[in-house]
Amino acid sequence: SATASRARRRFRTCGTCAPSWPMLAWARCSLPPPATAATVTPVSSPTADGKLADLPSINGVGRCGFLPAFMVLIHELAKASKNATCRYATDQYALEVIVHNRMRQYECLTDDPTAATALYVPYYPGLELQQHLCGFNATVRNGPSSEFLQWLSARPQWAAFGGRDHFMVVGKTTWMFRHKEGDDSGTQKVCGNNFLEQPESGNMTVLTYESNIWDRRDFAVPYPSYFHPTSAGEVSAWQARVRAAERPWLFAFAGARRANGTLAIRDRVIESCASSPSRCGFIDCSHGLEGSITCRSPRRLISVFASSRFCLQPRGDSYMRRSSVDAIMAGCIPVFFHEASTFKKQYRWHEPDPESSGNGGGRPYSVLIDPDELLEGKVDIEGVLARYTDEEVAAMREEVIKMIPRFLYKDPRVRFEGDTRDAFDIAFDEVMARIRRIKNGEDLGRFAADDVMVAKGS
Repeated sequence: SATASRARRRFRTCGTCAPSWPMLAWARCSLPPPATAATVTPVSSPTADGKLADLPSINGVGRCGFLPAFMVLIHELAKASKNATCRYATDQYALEVIVHNRMRQYECLTDDPTAATALYVPYYPGLELQQHLCGFNATVRNGPSSEFLQWLSARPQWAAFGGRDHFMVVGKTTWMFRHKEGDDSGTQKVCGNNFLEQPESGNMTVLTYESNIWDRRDFAVPYPSYFHPTSAGEVSAWQARVRAAERPWLFAFAGARRANGTLAIRDRVIESCASSPSRCGFIDCSHGLEGSITCRSPRRLISVFASSRFCLQPRGDSYMRRSSVDAIMAGCIPVFFHEASTFKKQYRWHEPDPESSGNGGGRPYSVLIDPDELLEGKVDIEGVLARYTDEEVAAMREEVIKMIPRFLYKDPRVRFEGDTRDAFDIAFDEVMARIRRIKNGEDLGRFAADDVMVAKGS
């Protein structure tokens, strides 16, 4: 068919792949997904490296193709300099779609799951949950994903390794998928479902925006920011631009208070900005829809962060914030207030290599302020940050700028020009290394103690 012909042109056969590249199998939706997550027709050649199987359509919706209109990547056409780079109004929950599109570009896909190194599952649990995120009963919130897992675990390819050779992406934090039985017994509105509490999902390698560092069962990868380059040249140009940016503000914060003072650290951060307006770039997200739109404007957000030395990252609904990744993209030194928010604890695959970039005994790239000392008045934000010399700030900022390629996601719609390894490439290599070890007989459990296998030395 014409569709199959286009798919064959899109994917190279195994004969043109590097011998060390892993072969992949994956699934496709039984209903046509939207343009940003287009169905890929199986490559029928026996030497090709990709497996596609049918995912079920549940309640009339192709779950791996569900994509609300507001999730679509919107091109901002930002051309503020001669060497313009591509910025997008990317929704923070769009990673499932981004990864699916990147997987479609993978060079080695196979029709034979027994020959594949790993099986990618293009199910969108985050986008599926978004339809009934909060306030619905447990049956509504848990039903579709439970039905999907039952279907997946009944597939023949699941039996070989009990799903331990499968991997997938969840475009929300781990907490949204870990509600246990009995959570609905109170009067408080419940958000999320029990998708990651199910034994089937526990067997798979799952990537999330934030992992539970005290009970690791999944792997955290960076939120998508607004910068999706198409070439290594665009990455270098962007790094040069943020390196040269003038930074009149000592620190910046984008966010809002929580009702009834439920996040005291946020209150203290906002008070610090209010007391030092000449030293803090503050984007107030508290004014309803207007505030929400302002805080989702790539131009506004990156402009403020790129004009600041430090970017404050107090926890929000959970420990990780997309804002911390936005700070990296702007060359702004992130300031954390909880250890569980740090890249060292969360983005262990993506943070700088201690040996090559000096993290952990050498040059730091972030600041950690003790939240108790801050709330008790023993330290203040401005005082802590003002103690860093210009030379120290410049060295930290350079480490941050070096991190930009590791935290960005390339434009998923086109072939990238150059050798830059982005957040997807790093995570992909780590997932493949993990699954190879599993298939070689190593008992890694749900989370390996030695969980950084490739990226740091590659």
